[in-house]
Amino acid sequence: MHNSSWEALLSKAYANLEHEYRLFLEEDKGYFPSRTEYLNAFKTLPRHKVKYILFGQDPYPRKESAGGYAFIDEKVNMLFSDTGLSKEVNRATSLRNFIKMALVARGDLKDDTSQEAIRQIDKQALINSIEALRMNFEKNGVLLLNTALIFTDKKSSSRHVKAWRPFIQTLLEVMEEDSPKLILFGTHAKELKKRLPLENYETIELEHPYNHTFISNEKALNLFGSMNLLEK
Repeated sequence: MHNSSWEALLSKAYANLEHEYRLFLEEDKGYFPSRTEYLNAFKTLPRHKVKYILFGQDPYPRKESAGGYAFIDEKVNMLFSDTGLSKEVNRATSLRNFIKMALVARGDLKDDTSQEAIRQIDKQALINSIEALRMNFEKNGVLLLNTALIFTDKKSSSRHVKAWRPFIQTLLEVMEEDSPKLILFGTHAKELKKRLPLENYETIELEHPYNHTFISNEKALNLFGSMNLLEK
Protein backbone atom coordinates (compact mmCIF):
# COMPACT_ATOMS: atom_id res chain seq x y z
CA MET A 1 0.00 0.00 0.00
CA HIS A 2 1.35 3.47 -0.81
CA ASN A 3 2.01 5.88 2.00
CA SER A 4 -1.36 7.34 3.07
CA SER A 5 -0.12 10.92 2.50
CA TRP A 6 -0.37 10.18 -1.24
CA GLU A 7 -3.77 8.50 -1.22
CA ALA A 8 -6.03 11.31 -2.50
CA LEU A 9 -3.49 12.56 -5.02
CA LEU A 10 -2.77 9.14 -6.51
CA SER A 11 -6.47 8.35 -6.80
CA LYS A 12 -7.02 11.62 -8.63
CA ALA A 13 -4.01 11.10 -10.92
CA TYR A 14 -5.00 7.49 -11.67
CA ALA A 15 -8.57 8.56 -12.47
CA ASN A 16 -7.18 10.89 -15.14
CA LEU A 17 -5.66 8.01 -17.11
CA GLU A 18 -7.66 7.05 -20.18
CA HIS A 19 -10.32 4.45 -19.44
CA GLU A 20 -8.85 1.96 -21.94
CA TYR A 21 -5.43 2.25 -20.40
CA ARG A 22 -6.78 1.75 -16.89
CA LEU A 23 -8.44 -1.43 -18.08
CA PHE A 24 -5.14 -2.56 -19.54
CA LEU A 25 -3.36 -1.88 -16.23
CA GLU A 26 -6.04 -3.71 -14.27
CA GLU A 27 -6.37 -6.75 -16.51
CA ASP A 28 -3.06 -7.29 -18.23
CA LYS A 29 -0.25 -9.36 -16.73
CA GLY A 30 2.30 -8.77 -19.46
CA TYR A 31 3.98 -5.66 -18.05
CA PHE A 32 6.44 -4.95 -15.26
CA PRO A 33 6.91 -3.81 -12.56
CA SER A 34 3.68 -5.56 -11.61
CA ARG A 35 0.49 -3.86 -10.54
CA THR A 36 1.45 -4.16 -6.87
CA GLU A 37 4.89 -2.63 -7.51
CA TYR A 38 4.67 0.13 -10.10
CA LEU A 39 3.71 2.73 -7.46
CA ASN A 40 6.54 1.67 -5.12
CA ALA A 41 8.16 5.12 -5.10
CA PHE A 42 5.06 6.42 -3.30
CA LYS A 43 5.16 3.66 -0.69
CA THR A 44 8.45 4.57 0.92
CA LEU A 45 8.64 8.37 0.72
CA PRO A 46 5.85 10.39 2.39
CA ARG A 47 4.61 13.36 0.39
CA HIS A 48 5.63 16.00 2.94
CA LYS A 49 9.25 14.83 2.73
CA VAL A 50 9.60 15.30 -1.04
CA LYS A 51 12.15 17.98 -1.92
CA TYR A 52 13.08 16.75 -5.39
CA ILE A 53 11.48 14.62 -8.08
CA LEU A 54 14.05 12.80 -10.19
CA PHE A 55 12.43 11.86 -13.49
CA GLY A 56 13.65 8.82 -15.36
CA GLN A 57 12.02 7.69 -18.60
CA ASP A 58 10.61 4.22 -18.19
CA PRO A 59 11.44 1.13 -16.11
CA TYR A 60 14.46 -1.02 -16.87
CA PRO A 61 13.62 -3.37 -19.75
CA ARG A 62 14.36 -6.42 -17.57
CA LYS A 63 11.84 -7.77 -15.12
CA GLU A 64 14.44 -8.50 -12.45
CA SER A 65 15.77 -4.91 -12.65
CA ALA A 66 12.50 -2.97 -12.63
CA GLY A 67 11.23 -2.42 -9.10
CA GLY A 68 9.11 0.71 -9.32
CA TYR A 69 11.88 3.24 -8.67
CA ALA A 70 13.58 5.33 -11.35
CA PHE A 71 17.28 4.63 -11.63
CA ILE A 72 17.38 1.83 -9.03
CA ASP A 73 18.39 -1.40 -10.76
CA GLU A 74 17.07 -4.20 -8.56
CA LYS A 75 19.32 -6.71 -10.32
CA VAL A 76 22.33 -4.95 -8.82
CA ASN A 77 23.09 -6.17 -5.34
CA MET A 78 26.49 -4.86 -4.24
CA LEU A 79 27.97 -1.58 -5.48
CA PHE A 80 31.61 -2.44 -4.85
CA SER A 81 33.86 -5.49 -5.07
CA ASP A 82 37.49 -6.27 -4.25
CA THR A 83 38.51 -4.97 -7.67
CA GLY A 84 36.60 -1.65 -7.55
CA LEU A 85 33.00 -1.38 -8.72
CA SER A 86 31.03 -4.61 -8.74
CA LYS A 87 30.53 -6.49 -12.01
CA GLU A 88 26.81 -5.62 -12.00
CA VAL A 89 27.48 -1.90 -11.61
CA ASN A 90 30.13 -1.99 -14.33
CA ARG A 91 27.61 -3.48 -16.73
CA ALA A 92 25.03 -0.74 -15.99
CA THR A 93 26.56 2.31 -17.70
CA SER A 94 24.33 4.99 -16.16
CA LEU A 95 24.67 3.62 -12.66
CA ARG A 96 28.44 3.20 -13.08
CA ASN A 97 28.86 6.83 -14.14
CA PHE A 98 26.54 7.99 -11.37
CA ILE A 99 28.57 6.19 -8.66
CA LYS A 100 31.81 7.55 -10.11
CA MET A 101 30.32 11.07 -10.01
CA ALA A 102 29.28 10.54 -6.37
CA LEU A 103 32.82 9.37 -5.50
CA VAL A 104 34.30 12.46 -7.20
CA ALA A 105 31.82 14.66 -5.29
CA ARG A 106 33.01 13.11 -2.02
CA GLY A 107 36.64 13.74 -2.93
CA ASP A 108 37.44 10.00 -3.05
CA LEU A 109 38.34 10.28 -6.75
CA LYS A 110 39.81 13.10 -8.82
CA ASP A 111 40.81 12.79 -12.49
CA ASP A 112 41.41 9.06 -12.38
CA THR A 113 38.09 7.22 -12.14
CA SER A 114 39.45 3.83 -13.17
CA GLN A 115 38.59 0.53 -11.56
CA GLU A 116 42.04 0.52 -9.95
CA ALA A 117 41.51 3.99 -8.44
CA ILE A 118 38.15 2.84 -7.04
CA ARG A 119 39.74 -0.33 -5.63
CA GLN A 120 42.12 1.80 -3.56
CA ILE A 121 39.40 3.87 -1.85
CA ASP A 122 38.80 3.11 1.82
CA LYS A 123 35.16 2.08 1.72
CA GLN A 124 34.47 1.58 5.40
CA ALA A 125 32.26 4.67 5.59
CA LEU A 126 30.44 3.86 2.33
CA ILE A 127 27.20 2.02 1.65
CA ASN A 128 27.47 -1.09 -0.48
CA SER A 129 24.00 -1.99 -1.72
CA ILE A 130 21.54 -0.60 -4.24
CA GLU A 131 18.89 -0.67 -1.51
CA ALA A 132 21.01 1.61 0.70
CA LEU A 133 21.46 3.99 -2.26
CA ARG A 134 17.69 4.15 -2.72
CA MET A 135 17.23 4.85 0.99
CA ASN A 136 19.84 7.63 0.87
CA PHE A 137 18.02 9.23 -2.07
CA GLU A 138 14.83 9.17 -0.02
CA LYS A 139 16.54 10.54 3.11
CA ASN A 140 17.33 13.55 0.92
CA GLY A 141 13.71 13.82 -0.17
CA VAL A 142 14.24 12.53 -3.72
CA LEU A 143 11.18 10.88 -5.24
CA LEU A 144 12.49 8.42 -7.86
CA LEU A 145 9.82 8.54 -10.52
CA ASN A 146 9.68 7.31 -14.10
CA THR A 147 7.44 9.14 -16.58
CA ALA A 148 6.07 5.77 -17.68
CA LEU A 149 5.51 3.53 -14.69
CA ILE A 150 5.47 0.25 -16.61
CA PHE A 151 7.36 -1.49 -19.42
CA THR A 152 6.16 -4.04 -21.98
CA ASP A 153 8.63 -3.82 -24.86
CA LYS A 154 10.97 -1.24 -26.39
CA LYS A 155 8.69 -0.27 -29.28
CA SER A 156 5.80 0.53 -26.88
CA SER A 157 7.88 2.80 -24.62
CA SER A 158 6.75 6.09 -26.11
CA ARG A 159 3.13 4.89 -26.05
CA HIS A 160 3.39 4.21 -22.31
CA VAL A 161 5.12 7.55 -21.63
CA LYS A 162 2.25 9.26 -23.46
CA ALA A 163 -0.42 7.20 -21.68
CA TRP A 164 0.99 8.10 -18.25
CA ARG A 165 1.20 11.80 -19.08
CA PRO A 166 -2.19 12.74 -17.54
CA PHE A 167 -1.11 10.96 -14.33
CA ILE A 168 2.20 12.83 -14.16
CA GLN A 169 0.52 16.10 -15.11
CA THR A 170 -2.06 15.79 -12.31
CA LEU A 171 0.70 14.90 -9.88
CA LEU A 172 2.72 17.99 -10.83
CA GLU A 173 -0.28 20.32 -10.78
CA VAL A 174 -1.19 19.27 -7.25
CA MET A 175 2.40 19.18 -5.99
CA GLU A 176 3.13 22.70 -7.18
CA GLU A 177 2.17 23.95 -3.71
CA ASP A 178 4.94 21.80 -2.18
CA SER A 179 7.41 23.24 -4.75
CA PRO A 180 9.85 20.34 -5.06
CA LYS A 181 12.71 20.83 -7.54
CA LEU A 182 12.67 18.64 -10.63
CA ILE A 183 15.83 16.76 -11.63
CA LEU A 184 15.70 16.05 -15.36
CA PHE A 185 18.13 13.76 -17.15
CA GLY A 186 18.92 13.96 -20.84
CA THR A 187 16.82 14.47 -23.97
CA HIS A 188 13.80 12.90 -22.36
CA ALA A 189 13.80 15.73 -19.81
CA LYS A 190 13.63 18.33 -22.56
CA GLU A 191 10.62 16.48 -23.93
CA LEU A 192 9.01 16.68 -20.49
CA LYS A 193 9.44 20.45 -20.39
CA LYS A 194 7.77 20.69 -23.77
CA ARG A 195 4.80 18.51 -22.81
CA LEU A 196 4.05 19.35 -19.21
CA PRO A 197 3.27 22.58 -17.32
CA LEU A 198 6.60 23.03 -15.53
CA GLU A 199 6.84 26.86 -15.64
CA ASN A 200 6.37 27.16 -11.89
CA TYR A 201 8.95 24.53 -11.05
CA GLU A 202 12.65 24.96 -10.56
CA THR A 203 14.25 22.42 -12.87
CA ILE A 204 17.78 21.05 -12.71
CA GLU A 205 18.71 19.75 -16.14
CA LEU A 206 21.66 17.43 -16.63
CA GLU A 207 22.87 15.18 -19.40
CA HIS A 208 21.85 11.57 -18.91
CA PRO A 209 24.29 9.68 -16.65
CA TYR A 210 24.75 7.32 -19.60
CA ASN A 211 27.15 10.00 -20.90
CA HIS A 212 30.68 9.90 -19.55
CA THR A 213 30.68 13.70 -19.13
CA PHE A 214 28.15 13.30 -16.29
CA ILE A 215 30.97 12.18 -13.96
CA SER A 216 32.59 15.63 -13.94
CA ASN A 217 29.51 17.81 -14.44
CA GLU A 218 29.76 20.61 -11.86
CA LYS A 219 26.00 20.88 -11.53
CA ALA A 220 25.68 17.16 -10.79
CA LEU A 221 28.64 17.25 -8.37
CA ASN A 222 27.11 20.15 -6.42
CA LEU A 223 23.59 18.77 -6.34
CA PHE A 224 24.34 15.15 -5.48
CA GLY A 225 27.51 15.91 -3.55
CA SER A 226 25.52 17.80 -0.93
CA MET A 227 23.31 14.71 -0.52
CA ASN A 228 26.17 12.37 0.55
CA LEU A 229 24.45 9.54 -1.29
CA LEU A 230 27.24 7.02 -0.68
CA GLU A 231 27.66 7.55 3.06
CA LYS A 232 26.47 5.00 5.57
